[in-house]
Amino acid sequence: MNVITGTARGRKLLSPSNDVTRPTAGVVKEAIFNIIQFEVEGAKVLDLFAGSGQLGIEALSRGAAGCTFVESNKEVCEVIERNLRSTGFFGFSRVENVLAEVFLKRAGVLFDIAILDPPYAEGIINKVMPSVVRLMAENGVIICEAAKADTLDERFGKYKLIREYRYGKRKLGLFRSV
Repeated sequence: MNVITGTARGRKLLSPSNDVTRPTAGVVKEAIFNIIQFEVEGAKVLDLFAGSGQLGIEALSRGAAGCTFVESNKEVCEVIERNLRSTGFFGFSRVENVLAEVFLKRAGVLFDIAILDPPYAEGIINKVMPSVVRLMAENGVIICEAAKADTLDERFGKYKLIREYRYGKRKLGLFRSV
């Protein structure tokens, strides 16, 4: 697993040694950043269900102003911190070792981009989206990775599902304010 482009291009990222995370496939990661490429520069990013942190780190490498990584597993948070140190982005980041739902209830920061990659087939995206929407800056963008079979609700407050992209057994849902 490597950073695709930007200031940390080619840097190898660590993966947690256990099976608690499912790394985003390279083709899906590349697709995410092709979709939001013109919105990353200077953005405040939320990497919810962060896993190794590769999506938030990719955003930082591409010029995001900062990223908050939310991950419930303490050992996985340590991997995120190691990846942030090795890429030089530790000072532009915050790692929250807490359940996503808890973070979303207490957070007071507005984000320009939210990237959600929760465990598949648990309906988590539809459960947390109302809280995510509350934390979005005006004209923000939310992109979610889900199993192809998962159904994403079409609207959460002022955010609407604009498009779905399919990649094998996975899909991305793009939400924008309308």
